[in-house]
Amino acid sequence: MANKYDADQIQILEGLEAVRKRPGMYIGSTSTRGLHHLVYEIVDNAVDEALAGYCKNIDVAINPDNSITVIDDGRGIPVGINHKSGLSAVEVVFTILHAGGKFGGGGYKVSGGLHGVGASVVNALSDWLEVEVRREGKTYIQKFEKGKVMGPLEESGTCGPDQTGTKVTFKPDETIFEETVYDYNILKTRLRETAFLTKGLKIILHDEREDKKQVSTFHYEGGIKEFVQYLNKAKTPSYPDIMYFEGTKNGVYVEVALQHNDSYNESVYSFVNNITTPEGGTHLEGFKVALTKTFNDYARSHKLLKESEQNLTGDDIREGLTSIISIKIEDPQFEGQTKQKLGNSEARGAVNSIVAEQLTYYLEQNPAIAKNICDKSIMAQRAREAARKARDLTRRKTALEGTSLPGKLADCSDKNPENCEIYIVEGDSAGGSAKTARSRATQAILPLRGKILNVEKARLDRIYGNEEIKAMITAFGTGIHEDFDISKLRYNKIIIMTDADVDGAHIATLMLTFIYRFMPELIRQGHVYLAQPPLYKLEKNKQTWYAYSDDELDKILAEVGRDQNNKIQRYKGLGEMDAEQLWDTTMDPEKRILLRVSMTDDDESEVDLTFNTLMGDQVEPRRVFIEENAKYVKNLDV
Repeated sequence: MANKYDADQIQILEGLEAVRKRPGMYIGSTSTRGLHHLVYEIVDNAVDEALAGYCKNIDVAINPDNSITVIDDGRGIPVGINHKSGLSAVEVVFTILHAGGKFGGGGYKVSGGLHGVGASVVNALSDWLEVEVRREGKTYIQKFEKGKVMGPLEESGTCGPDQTGTKVTFKPDETIFEETVYDYNILKTRLRETAFLTKGLKIILHDEREDKKQVSTFHYEGGIKEFVQYLNKAKTPSYPDIMYFEGTKNGVYVEVALQHNDSYNESVYSFVNNITTPEGGTHLEGFKVALTKTFNDYARSHKLLKESEQNLTGDDIREGLTSIISIKIEDPQFEGQTKQKLGNSEARGAVNSIVAEQLTYYLEQNPAIAKNICDKSIMAQRAREAARKARDLTRRKTALEGTSLPGKLADCSDKNPENCEIYIVEGDSAGGSAKTARSRATQAILPLRGKILNVEKARLDRIYGNEEIKAMITAFGTGIHEDFDISKLRYNKIIIMTDADVDGAHIATLMLTFIYRFMPELIRQGHVYLAQPPLYKLEKNKQTWYAYSDDELDKILAEVGRDQNNKIQRYKGLGEMDAEQLWDTTMDPEKRILLRVSMTDDDESEVDLTFNTLMGDQVEPRRVFIEENAKYVKNLDV
């Protein structure tokens, strides 16, 4: 039987060693990212049961003591003795690294997770872990502490023949993790994505902690079609249908969903066995080739492109496209250190073949939608050509004039980018104070006038024509899009400094939208920061204190006393500070507070959706977003 799954299907590759000493090697980090990764590992094991067709429900709970419980209704981990080890299969799974049903032993055809290290690594990095298995009419239980077995697998009761599954409860070890408090929203994002990618699987997330009680249910019968609908909710779709293609070729199961919208940005996400592949790979290449060739063939055969006109590029066709490419493959081969790029050549051919065939058929059946997409792509082609001319003109100017930096940039004298930082400052008055306040050797100042262009609503040609954006592109030195080269970055830190009011927040969001859309690597590699100017100045008896929040002001007042000698100033903007105050509070590297803007590959689709929601045309999704997130906002004048 091909899908036999008993104790001997659990294969042992090597013993569990050094996980507690070097946790970063196994889960990436011991920060909040690694902490949440523990949950994903246990959930991924349950999802593997769903992919194999045996699990319908997964329940995840953050318990009051910040431990985690994951319950599934799969087959239950095998409980018999694994003859290679002499241990119960449950004990093997939780104590031996690289043990699992995922190594060609017949347990699973496809699987995600860390390829079998998941459960044992979670156990090794937990203060305690308890596993309960329901299988073959009986319930079994086993307990562990810091990865060590506290007793044998014991029979603890009976269950009905249909009540199979596994329940794992664990508490992360506080001596290993820098952060041990779970963030509901981080788990919610990941579990929602997992449910989208596993059609029909229901995942429920509970928060049982005091004052945080909430529950979210994710269940999508439409699978990745609903994923595209969700990602497009803040945009206006170009046509009502969400195209969906699926099929199996050369042992690769392919699912693709796509829909164009009225934006100018491409949102294409690829997955292998439910694992995100942020660097793409062969499956994404197959999709892009099929899309480009099929649309060009259609446009030519239906005379939408003249003979004299050039073929549409992939970028033209993918303008405003939201798409999910999800494949299931038995033996995924990942490339590079980060394992984020698929290398299997059979995936390229499978995706290409299935998309080309089914998309060709769809376009012939839906000529109005086909024409809509071709017309949008031809408009994109013209705008791209205009942008190319503008870019070439800029390049030629730069070549003739040397590296001509924007006139309003006050550059720093140190030429080593490692030592340098640039402040992007809102307005000329604040820019003037900042230029006076700065350390001229290492701090550059670029003042911007007013609100920059909202790139979420503009094509490339308009973006290249915008003076404020051109000034930023030139100052940073990296170029954008296909010209982007991080080795040419002129400043190690890019610091956005705006007023602490609604207008300032809007300007900061516009700048972040531009950087995210055109230079996302600057955010990924940690070069982008938000300055935190103080909200209050307190003067008393010729002494001065600065407070960066209401809480901090209350603490200072509790120390110095609340009386009529207190002179409290609420800063409305940077322009209210003189150069000395601006240096002391916001620009002095010894005293200032900077917030680093960060983004992980796990949350890229949510980041994308957030920028769409905040900066797009749709009012209703923005209203809902603001209502849901208002509780997280501090110190924003309305």
